[in-house]
Amino acid sequence: MEKEKNKEQLQEGQVVLCVVEKIIGTTVFVNIQNNGEGTIITSEISPGRIRNLRNYVIPGKRIVCKILRIKDNRIHLSLRRVKQFEKKELLDKISKEKNFKGILKGILGEEKSQNLIEKITEQETILEFAEKLKKNKNLLKKYLSKSDAEKIIKTLESKKEKLKELKQIFTLYNRSSNGILIIKKIIGEIVRKFDCEISYIAAGKYKISFKGKKFKELKIKANKIFEEIKNNSKKEKCEFFIEKS
Repeated sequence: MEKEKNKEQLQEGQVVLCVVEKIIGTTVFVNIQNNGEGTIITSEISPGRIRNLRNYVIPGKRIVCKILRIKDNRIHLSLRRVKQFEKKELLDKISKEKNFKGILKGILGEEKSQNLIEKITEQETILEFAEKLKKNKNLLKKYLSKSDAEKIIKTLESKKEKLKELKQIFTLYNRSSNGILIIKKIIGEIVRKFDCEISYIAAGKYKISFKGKKFKELKIKANKIFEEIKNNSKKEKCEFFIEKS
């Protein structure tokens, strides 16, 4: 019943963690974490021609997929449509959840921590609870003794959250005689305004990187940066495009 309940919560466009189960012909069968089975057809594995599916997926491999559609109790997935920031965001959430559960287990023990997790997940996800706990430290006292609650809070506060990093490659060039100066001007303005790093790769290709607490915030910042580069490039008659990630 629990798996079926989780399965109904899946939505089209959602990014999910999967484990490859088997490959039959041109179809890859995967197990969606806690949500049953899904399938990926060859054209949704990677763009272009695929000669051998096993160069991309093998049984037992963990992959991040996007739900294309849910029809007649079947879940159709895509591997190639997952963007890099979406993959990182999901894996970060999974890592946070795992770390939080590890803290509970370390302080409360296996049985007690499992009972607590079951009570919490009746109302919300573990990650949602952990995020609320940052703002309201009294939430744990609803489930635990004051002593156990304080131990968990103290452990959480001692662990500093690492900043996330988003990287993207883009192409920017100008064919005029002073094109290099124009490019330097555009890049310099972006670095100063948005507090990011831009490094030269080769032949008009550059890599931009910046850090923040959440991938969603980084994506919003990326959109603003690239919109500004696009506008400045148009004014200066430069050619600009973002490489696919």
